[in-house]
Amino acid sequence: MTQTHQNDVRPEARLARHGFANLRGDLLSDPFGYDPLPPLRAGWVAHWEKRLPGGLGRYVRWLPHGAVMAAAVLFFLVCTTKTVEFRASGALFDLVFTVLVSMSVGMVVFRPVGAYWMSLCAVVLSLPTSLYSFTEPRTEIAMAGHLFVMVLVVLRTRPRVAAEMWLVTVAVSTLLAALTGGVMTALPSIATFAAVALVTAAAIRAWRQERQHVVETETVTARERSRRTLLEERNTIARELHDVLAHHMSVIAIQAEAAPYRVAEAPPELATSFATIRENAVAALTELRRILGVVRAEDPDAYADDAPQAPQPTLADLDALYESVRSAGLEVDSVVTGAVAPLSQGVELSAYRIVQEALSNALRHSPGAAARVELSYVLGGLGVRVVNGAPEQRPSGLGGGAGAAAPPPRGGGGHGLLGMRERVQVLGGEMTASGTPEGGFEVAVFLPAGATAPAEAAGPARPAAGSGRLAGPARPGVGGGAGEGAA
Repeated sequence: MTQTHQNDVRPEARLARHGFANLRGDLLSDPFGYDPLPPLRAGWVAHWEKRLPGGLGRYVRWLPHGAVMAAAVLFFLVCTTKTVEFRASGALFDLVFTVLVSMSVGMVVFRPVGAYWMSLCAVVLSLPTSLYSFTEPRTEIAMAGHLFVMVLVVLRTRPRVAAEMWLVTVAVSTLLAALTGGVMTALPSIATFAAVALVTAAAIRAWRQERQHVVETETVTARERSRRTLLEERNTIARELHDVLAHHMSVIAIQAEAAPYRVAEAPPELATSFATIRENAVAALTELRRILGVVRAEDPDAYADDAPQAPQPTLADLDALYESVRSAGLEVDSVVTGAVAPLSQGVELSAYRIVQEALSNALRHSPGAAARVELSYVLGGLGVRVVNGAPEQRPSGLGGGAGAAAPPPRGGGGHGLLGMRERVQVLGGEMTASGTPEGGFEVAVFLPAGATAPAEAAGPARPAAGSGRLAGPARPGVGGGAGEGAA
């Protein structure tokens, strides 16, 4: 029977112990700890900062601090000017009471929990020692200041503090009334009004906390999405680095094996040297496949539809790319200036990818517009410029009204610029991307001719040359009228 009774009481005792622990942590542990009120966030006051003259806009962020200090001054003036009839009242008592009320309001900005205890002390001092009444002028001022402080403390701290402060205040008031034999007729109504005000403040505080949590979650999600996109682009580069290096190492191994047979009566030392070269190439190829092959193993079917054994595209494959784009409805004009010279495989592959992504996004974001591709062979490298016009406007009388775009540009993930900049940075080149005055979009890239091995990894996908379509995933955000904004 005793054990059963203990089991029945244990949850209530545990709940009371937990509630007292929270009360002690919120109101009793370091009550006068420094906790300043932060200024308003820049996003909330940006509108007023621009509109207020004379540099006054920078002070808008401190508006809550000024409002609380103004309230403290107001309570000080009320306490010093209002005539209070109170038994055994003296100048020193009035001074202490005035300081407690006004300072408790002002302290909310810096020490919110300490401000609550000071305000409660002012309430206790305002209660008569012989006649307990909540209708005394001094008590009314103290109660108004105490309620104001409690509301501000709840808005400053956490919602559960509202219940803790309300319980402590009602318990102290009831205890004083019982000890002094005072009249408690007004206590229930005051307690009810305070409960409504504190519940409202707690609801506002909870809503602000939830809203801030949502904003932080969205910020973290956007950051992770950008980071994931960057990692995916680098993984793609690693896949193609594996392909390019594996191809060259295989060629080295084959040529080293066949070289001794191309020389009549080759010396044994020559054969041994070529055999060593072949062994080292095969070993390097094995290590390369073991390390970088893991990247491809994460998505073994990524290129199942794009002829995995096809060679990497070069600038010579641009004509096939133009034909596939024209078949999709985009008019493309190609211009080549300068003396055409052979470039490294990495430069040609990156240039091909940049043109491919720019044209793909012109299709997405500027339907009906024409595009122009310019390749400039200069002494230091290759210049690539892709510019497209604004989306075609639908003529009036077709149901959309004059000036309506038809069909509407398609949105996308907005990561095309990120991928292109990654490629250009790997090559050590330069890139600019911006809208044109006519409403189109322009991408200009310079790729140095001396870029070699790292650049050969660039490129998001491997199309089969002349496949008759845009190979690889089309990334929005580049080369189209809305590309920069999407990115």
